[in-house]
Amino acid sequence: MNIPDDLLYTKDHEWVKIEGDEAKVGITEFAQGELGDIVYVEIETEGETIAKGELFGTIEAVKTVSDLFMPMSGEVTEFNEELESEPEIVNSDPYGDGWMIKIALSDMSEKEFLIDAATYRELIGK
Repeated sequence: MNIPDDLLYTKDHEWVKIEGDEAKVGITEFAQGELGDIVYVEIETEGETIAKGELFGTIEAVKTVSDLFMPMSGEVTEFNEELESEPEIVNSDPYGDGWMIKIALSDMSEKEFLIDAATYRELIGK
């Protein structure tokens, strides 16, 4: 299972790549594997400022729909529009082309609530 060491993670199985005062967010390989074939990603929060832990969208697989939660507070500045026509990219490349949103971070101190790759591996038993 691929769990890149250069990313941070949430217990909700999202990954976060912080670059300056911005972050790119997606779901982990473990999460997409648990969900199965992803058929739809719904994110209608672009342009909105959302608090850490609040809902920013949903992801729909053949068998289930899961909520997506903000890993850190900030404004959703961009949605990966490729996912509108090809949501299955999340299955094939969750850490690359399958990213979901970009956030303009408003509280860098919330980074302390994210976990590193080693801790995430322990969380999922890998």
